[in-house]
Amino acid sequence: MNRVRRAGAVISAVGLAVVSWVGVGPLLGHRFIVTGGPPGRETLEIGLAPVVVVASTLAGWGSFALLERLLPRFSRRIWTITAGTLLVPSFAPLLAPGMKVATRIALSVPHPAVAGVLIPGLTWIPARPAWAPSGGRA
Repeated sequence: MNRVRRAGAVISAVGLAVVSWVGVGPLLGHRFIVTGGPPGRETLEIGLAPVVVVASTLAGWGSFALLERLLPRFSRRIWTITAGTLLVPSFAPLLAPGMKVATRIALSVPHPAVAGVLIPGLTWIPARPAWAPSGGRA
């Protein structure tokens, strides 16, 4: 059941990233255009974004599974802190010159959206039912 829930978190994170990429631009009424770099303007399309999200979410799942085996007592805390720390530099490309403010905002939406689904989705612990034994002495 744990794998199914975690696979659902990965699929949900990827789906949310794609929906936010495809939906936010048209919702704001503009295309993602970045100037600078190669001569002229460059229009950003969805391209490999879903592949990058799939790879990064699967890497997150794999690293969390490894931590659970190596450090079961601290795995959730270590992984959550690491994931949150890695979220911050993911915004670095948005600081590059040549983007309109609306483009920066629209491109920043998928980052916290994916993290907001993936972090709790992978680390969630189901509540113990009231009738379940507590593990203490009877």
